[in-house]
Amino acid sequence: MTDNHTREPSPADRFQLLVEAVQDYGIFMLDPSGRVMSWNAGAERIKGYRADEVIGKHFSMFYPASERERQWPEHELKLATAVGKYEEEGWRVRKDGTPFWANVVITAMRDAQGTLTGFGKVTRDLTERRAHEQALRQSEERFRLLIEGVRDYAIYMLDPEGIIQSWNSGAEDIKGYTASEVIGKHYSMFFRQEDMLAGRPAQELQDALQHGRTEDEGWRVRKDGSTFWANIIVTPIHGADGALLGFAKVTRDMSERSKLRELEHSLKRMNEFLAMLAHELRNPLAPIRNAVSILQLEGSPSPTLRTSRDMIDRQLTHLTRLIDDLLDAGRLTSGKIRIRPERVSFNQVAARAIEAVRPSMDARGQAFDVDIPSARVWVNADEIRLAQVLQNLLGNASKFTPIGGTIKLSARVSGSRLRVEVADNGEGIPAASIQDIFALFSQGDGIAASRQSGLGIGLALARSIVEMHGGTISATSPGLGLGSVFHVELPGASMDEQAGQPETPWLLVVDDNRDAADSLADLLRMLGCRVRTAYDGESALEAARQDGPRMAFVDIGMPGKNGAQVLRELRALPGGDTLFAAAVTGYGAEDEKAGRADFDGFDARLQKPVGLSDLRDLLARAHVGGDRPPGPPSPLP
Repeated sequence: MTDNHTREPSPADRFQLLVEAVQDYGIFMLDPSGRVMSWNAGAERIKGYRADEVIGKHFSMFYPASERERQWPEHELKLATAVGKYEEEGWRVRKDGTPFWANVVITAMRDAQGTLTGFGKVTRDLTERRAHEQALRQSEERFRLLIEGVRDYAIYMLDPEGIIQSWNSGAEDIKGYTASEVIGKHYSMFFRQEDMLAGRPAQELQDALQHGRTEDEGWRVRKDGSTFWANIIVTPIHGADGALLGFAKVTRDMSERSKLRELEHSLKRMNEFLAMLAHELRNPLAPIRNAVSILQLEGSPSPTLRTSRDMIDRQLTHLTRLIDDLLDAGRLTSGKIRIRPERVSFNQVAARAIEAVRPSMDARGQAFDVDIPSARVWVNADEIRLAQVLQNLLGNASKFTPIGGTIKLSARVSGSRLRVEVADNGEGIPAASIQDIFALFSQGDGIAASRQSGLGIGLALARSIVEMHGGTISATSPGLGLGSVFHVELPGASMDEQAGQPETPWLLVVDDNRDAADSLADLLRMLGCRVRTAYDGESALEAARQDGPRMAFVDIGMPGKNGAQVLRELRALPGGDTLFAAAVTGYGAEDEKAGRADFDGFDARLQKPVGLSDLRDLLARAHVGGDRPPGPPSPLP
């Protein structure tokens, strides 16, 4: 009779089915010599072999060649036999030759009599876990190296009680302690005594716990006992369960920033002081200037009085310039200098600067050469500030060039850039000072500077103005006693297409009263004329010898050679017979009747102060300015 009932699997059968179905673990049996006796699905998945490919073969086939050569598989079996179980992690090899990181457990199997019947072997693929752990270790190592390598910040860990647990190189640099000197000690050792007595260290940690982070600035103490101003950030560190693990502490030395803030406050106070000083100095200077102007209007002063009056005038002008320089220094340090660029004539800017420094050059008997294109040069600039740059460079050249020396101003347009040079054969600049001469209050070589007046502001101001225009300024010098050259480059330059045309005739203004000469020259320039000034007869004659003027305005009552004598010598020069000469006089009609003025040889006469309409009419009569062709001068009215 047939049994229609299926036999229930035994516990051993169920266990076998369970083992064979496991996918995540390679589970197989070895005989006492290490040959594979069974093979589950997990072993096939992990190692890549089917059961028929491995059963009966030695399990060393799963090991790298290097491990087989040193008979490590056999050694594992010996250890398992001796102690009953062996576990390790190491590299194993799949069927396709790729390695994987395995956790291996080998268990010795014995019968009831204790006889070794074989081994049970369980293998787990831990390649992904190992890669993750290795990446984590590398990340931790990189972070550790990063923290250790930071030198601008002191970064260290505290335990929950404030005991130092770690110490980076930045902490060593800033605080002066090595790691061995601080680890295991309380971090309050970095506080001043009064701060420790006030409970600041404990309060700092309490604040960090309460707010999740605390930041503060205050004094801290280095190993050598010196204090420094520090920025401190303390952050509590909690574990996954929320338990406090300790604190991360970051300290930065803010001493330099604190000094910078103090410097900024000092500069602000200095600027306020300079502004107040300038205001207070200008108040007494105003009546002094008015008194000098009154003296200058007095007719025929004695030579002694005239000399004293002119000396006061020159020194007053110098003092006023120093006050202006001080104010510019304040504006420079506070960034308040502003420019208003527009399309301006560089020729006019240069003329303005030259007229301002020409008296200094003439007083020192210095030869001055100008090499500027005759065609109009245009540049996008602030006319007043650019003239100030040239005036500073020319004034500097005159100051450091000896009596009888030579100064040259040249300008060229290359592409769209204006290149300007101021050269001299004066004292030169030491190589060690060439990089510092544009610094504020710098005067280059101390010995040379001590023989000159000034505050060391002009070149710093010139550099600032040039750079605000988008240009550059530099200096070169072969060395002491060999002169120097200052180079200025400005963008956005162009030239009128007039290079081959004859230059506009120029006019000469001669007056020993500098203000009178300069102001008249300014009026003439505003009317479109090219003008040179001279403050005595000899300078006027020298200028006329270099290039004959078309017209001359000559003061009558000059000391030394008076106006009439100067005119006679001007007439004697080549081309002097066609010179249109206007006498400029402060004498009134009664003085003229008394024979105190000689107008012989003059084509016209102007009464001081000269009116603008009278000046326009005279220029029209002389056919100077505008588009009128030159012609014979009109007779003196």
